[in-house]
Amino acid sequence: MNRQIDSALARTLAGPLAKFADPDWTATGEPRARVALRALETLWFNTGTLCNIECRHCYILSSPTNDALVYLTCPEVESYLDEIAALGLATREIGFTGGEPFMNPEIIAMTQAALERGFEVLILTNAMRPMMRPRLRKGLAGLAARFGGRLVLRVSLDHYTARRHDAERGPGGFETTLEGMRWLRDAGLRLAVAGRTIWGEDEAAARAGYGALFAAEGFAIDAMNPVQCVLFPEMDESAQVPEITTACWGLLGKSPDSVMCASARMVVKRRGAARPAVLACTLLAHDLRFELGATLAETSGEVALNHPHCAKFCVLGGARCSG
Repeated sequence: MNRQIDSALARTLAGPLAKFADPDWTATGEPRARVALRALETLWFNTGTLCNIECRHCYILSSPTNDALVYLTCPEVESYLDEIAALGLATREIGFTGGEPFMNPEIIAMTQAALERGFEVLILTNAMRPMMRPRLRKGLAGLAARFGGRLVLRVSLDHYTARRHDAERGPGGFETTLEGMRWLRDAGLRLAVAGRTIWGEDEAAARAGYGALFAAEGFAIDAMNPVQCVLFPEMDESAQVPEITTACWGLLGKSPDSVMCASARMVVKRRGAARPAVLACTLLAHDLRFELGATLAETSGEVALNHPHCAKFCVLGGARCSG
């Protein structure tokens, strides 16, 4: 409480604030909503921001040249898996994201390490050329044979039509991704899809479109299931969105426990850093305000919802990166 009083006094003396400028108070002087870590159910690893393509609206600015987040190594991943065990955390899922995770030369080893310890594993991928290299296909097929349904690959398919998907990812991207998905299907790997809502169509129409595509391709994905077919709201930091106050929980009929940072954290390694760091959120990898510490034990505190993504994507959008 003393920290809040001191912050309130400093805010009063400083004058009006810009939106999302203060961790404790909104621009209108209301207490900012905060979220406590209820349980670490999902631990994400960002394998690096390098990607084989550069999308028009990539939230993390991945590209063939952006290595602001460098490749994690298998020993670094294993150190956090060790900490989960040592702390007795209730973590059930390990997620790998990027960039493109299959650009990281140790992705198969990292995935195997997590599966061997009994975790469910979710890999986010564009299912394009990096994943289709023979060494990686052999590795994935081997993991599928050993661990079955505990490994899921969620493929980025921005729309169910080539025209719109390729508008985001470049000409030919849709068919290249479908080729990768067909291989995953035939290799016995579980599939999910992540789409986008940038197109202005309603959810029912979007799910019907995806459902028709999945049926035509023989993909065992339920388009009506929001875990198997995730439709993400857009993340435009320039868009005007409201700040989330403590009063918003009651007004919106939502609980802080429903927000992603109540049950997840993400590990990244910044270029030039001696060791990885743990972040509050998968969406805010480049915002140092959301870097919580180097170990999981250091990152169990509250997170201030002090970014437009907190409002639009998580609280108002109701979206989650994990299953």
